[in-house]
Amino acid sequence: MQRLKFILGTSLVSLFCVIVFTGCYHSKPVSTGGWRTLLDAQHTNGWRMVGPGEFKLEKGEFVTHDGMGLFLYDREKLGDCQIRVVFKMTATNDNTGVFIRIADLPRDPWDAVNRGYEVQIANDGDEWHRTGCLYSFTEAKNLVNAPIGDWSTMLITLKGKRTIVEVNGTLVTDFTEGQPVRERTIWYEGERGERPSRGYIGLQNHGHGAEVHFKEVSVAPLK
Repeated sequence: MQRLKFILGTSLVSLFCVIVFTGCYHSKPVSTGGWRTLLDAQHTNGWRMVGPGEFKLEKGEFVTHDGMGLFLYDREKLGDCQIRVVFKMTATNDNTGVFIRIADLPRDPWDAVNRGYEVQIANDGDEWHRTGCLYSFTEAKNLVNAPIGDWSTMLITLKGKRTIVEVNGTLVTDFTEGQPVRERTIWYEGERGERPSRGYIGLQNHGHGAEVHFKEVSVAPLK
């Protein structure tokens, strides 16, 4: 009888743990795999510059020049999707970013900074200002250095108020609107406040000698 009670008790504890674990586990949303190209050498419709600088198409790749400006995709707002960005850094001090959740069509690049998030691309920043972070809003869960002279893939998942960023398969950001964020420490960090579930996206040309190449921006709906 004592053995039967022990077995039943152990089983109930195990079942309770499974229920709790299942209820608390926060799985990552996945895409349907139906990728749609927004930007490559053959797809440029809907993209335009806001602010100074330019993205030059050179040998099938978009290269950042001058700035600070914003290469904006103004055809639609994106939400509940995955965004795939293929980029290549050419120097250790390169600096650029992918803007997401921009609330309204920006009139200048600072609208994107203050009304959206910049997913940073820079190897030389601290854990709040480096590749894969929501610039100054989130601390990197893992430190990733994008290789110099080789292609990297950034996967940004937007699911409701949740934003997940992976760089070359490594998780860097998993953030949900409403979580505490650090205080703004300098004027060029984005103004604090929640961002919308759907928003415009764009690429940054940071200037100051940075030359980053972009080969592809694609989007896929979530399952």
